[in-house]
Amino acid sequence: MNDWYCISNIDAIDSPALVVYPERVMQNIAWAIQMVGDANKLRPHVKTNKMAEVCQLMMDAGITKFKCATIAEAEMLAQIGAPDVLLAYQPVGPKMERLIKLIQTYPNTSFSCLIDNDETAAQLSHLCVQHDINLPVYVDVNNGMNRTGISPQKVMDLIQDIKGYQGIKVEGLHGYDGHIRDSDIAVRQAKSDESFKYIETLCQQASQLLHRPLKVIMGGSPTFPTHAHREGVECSPGTFIFWDWGYKHVLPDEPFEYAALVISRVISIIDEQTICTDLGHKSVAAENPLPRVHFLNAPDAVPIGQSEEHLVLQVPAGKKYKVGDVLYGVPVHICPTVALYDKAYVIEDNNMIGDWKVVGRNRSINI
Repeated sequence: MNDWYCISNIDAIDSPALVVYPERVMQNIAWAIQMVGDANKLRPHVKTNKMAEVCQLMMDAGITKFKCATIAEAEMLAQIGAPDVLLAYQPVGPKMERLIKLIQTYPNTSFSCLIDNDETAAQLSHLCVQHDINLPVYVDVNNGMNRTGISPQKVMDLIQDIKGYQGIKVEGLHGYDGHIRDSDIAVRQAKSDESFKYIETLCQQASQLLHRPLKVIMGGSPTFPTHAHREGVECSPGTFIFWDWGYKHVLPDEPFEYAALVISRVISIIDEQTICTDLGHKSVAAENPLPRVHFLNAPDAVPIGQSEEHLVLQVPAGKKYKVGDVLYGVPVHICPTVALYDKAYVIEDNNMIGDWKVVGRNRSINI
């Protein structure tokens, strides 16, 4: 019997290639819902999958709220009728006009975005008033990631400054605690609780100031289980949908399984213990040190060198590989790996049955 990942009609797939296993995707979705207790508490980040069909699987499971990183990802979601889409990125430059056009083009989707300063809020307010739009915004709070967001000490001043702006409405607070990824769930929970204190206090203060309850959006794949019990908090994991080698081995408490792989072939035999495959920098996320991929059917193959189109592997002496052998690889980081491919081949019952376009890898679709 074939292993779950083996593809019977592999000769129909040129390599390198990205492959997706829908049954495993659906199982990962089911686990995520089970972990938070209610699909309404989830706002998955689609930056990992970037595929309309995968997002549709989430909608079929009862998920109605989504988070994305680009205007193109937001449009992809609108095209499948996603009811609620947060652009988890502060729009600057041409992105502001594109966001306005997106809202005008897809009136059946409720869009929102992040802000972390008065100037951006004022610019958005001006544009929204100009186009007769009411845009929900979330104040992006820097709760330790130190990447984007306003410091907790300045949040209330910002909300005070913008609360009277026309065209935009503060819907809630957003915090991404991606810096918390301890393997021990107890340690992760403790750090999450400490980080969340600021958000919780600020939400209470802001709700009193604005005289209405506010929402809170927190947590990626490592921390969303630590927020699942918090009332009024939406969790936004992304990588869970496909999972990868990195999180599988850092987060042993999370049940997700690999649902997307990269396919590679041996293209040259260098010597008895050295082979070369076609999985170069352009085919698997290259931001991590080697190894950037682990092969399910060649666990003892060790990457020792990589260039744009080639991956050189050291293999055990005596284990015979031949040119054309297929290797099934789990990327260390799946999210940027997906973005390297125009399409993903769909695998069901060990057969390739078609392909899904990675539509969200483009910076623009129509808008």
